[in-house]
Amino acid sequence: MKIYFANGLFSEADRMYNAYIVDKIRKMDSKIEVYLPQENGDINDKTKFADSIKIAEEDNKELLSSDLVVAVLDGEIIDIGVASEIGLAFGKEIPVVGLYTDLRQHGASNPEKLDAVGVIGENPFQYVNTYTIGLIKLNGTVVNNIDALLDQIKHYL
Repeated sequence: MKIYFANGLFSEADRMYNAYIVDKIRKMDSKIEVYLPQENGDINDKTKFADSIKIAEEDNKELLSSDLVVAVLDGEIIDIGVASEIGLAFGKEIPVVGLYTDLRQHGASNPEKLDAVGVIGENPFQYVNTYTIGLIKLNGTVVNNIDALLDQIKHYL
């Protein structure tokens, strides 16, 4: 099984988080192959040059040959590249497991938080683009922690 791992990769924090999760996935089963774009030095060694065509061709080749996409949805907005990868996966009917760990999603039954939603500027919940979430849910799922992500990957094995 081949997994394409989609997340931002430009900050040290993102690269470390990506490597941490991918290491856990790779240790699940020797039959799992994970493509982590940041490991592709031909296009993501930023001391070198790769134009937009080369980046698209390399990542598309890997995504389109994958059986599953894992997409990290965290951040103020979903990373633009990740959203594009989700769209391509949807169009090619490749399942996506979205990982959304933002702590602001918790407390959905708290009456004070629910009341605050109706007050301008006081929404205590993080917004995630519902179209992109819908694309994932039409051919996959969204989970809110790494353990649940690993369980979902087992489902696809």
